[in-house]
Amino acid sequence: MFTGLVSDVGRVVSIEDRGELKRIRIATAYAPESIALGASIACGGPCLTAVATGREGGQAWFEVDAAAETLARTTVGRWRVGAKVNTERSLKIGDELGGHIVTGHVDGVARLVARKDFDGMARFDIRAPEALARFIAEKGSVCLDGTSLTVNSVNGAEFSILLIPHTLAVTTWGERVVGDELNIEVDLMARYAARLVEARA
Repeated sequence: MFTGLVSDVGRVVSIEDRGELKRIRIATAYAPESIALGASIACGGPCLTAVATGREGGQAWFEVDAAAETLARTTVGRWRVGAKVNTERSLKIGDELGGHIVTGHVDGVARLVARKDFDGMARFDIRAPEALARFIAEKGSVCLDGTSLTVNSVNGAEFSILLIPHTLAVTTWGERVVGDELNIEVDLMARYAARLVEARA
């Protein structure tokens, strides 16, 4: 379980193909001794399992395995060495829930269709997959590339978000350009509410 509040921007330093699985090493500011093997870390949105940790040349790193399902449903399969990745450690009892409840179970891939920068901020227009559009509501929450964000407006399958200078500076959002793909996780409450309505019908 996560909050969508990014705590570090990691960098992909190696990718090893292992059949239908990819072993990915991510450079991090997290102390490797603080990462237990088997721990969950949200990496660009998907919840991945730490399978190795260490240091090399003074740089800490952890490794994760991305299996076929993750590679098919997210942008992870298109990561390249050097890519920057929003990361978040799993929530602990007593931690501040400053974002919203995020599972790290990505629902699909959205696309950035417009960006407008002004006064140090930026407005992004995002196109969600058609099947997910019904879960996105004005002033509701959405998780994009592991970042908890508030939906400003909705128009069909497109919606907008507004990011303040701090968020642009401490996440990968400052480098986002039109055409970029984004891992999207819709709000958990919206998903269950829709399922309840379907069941009653």
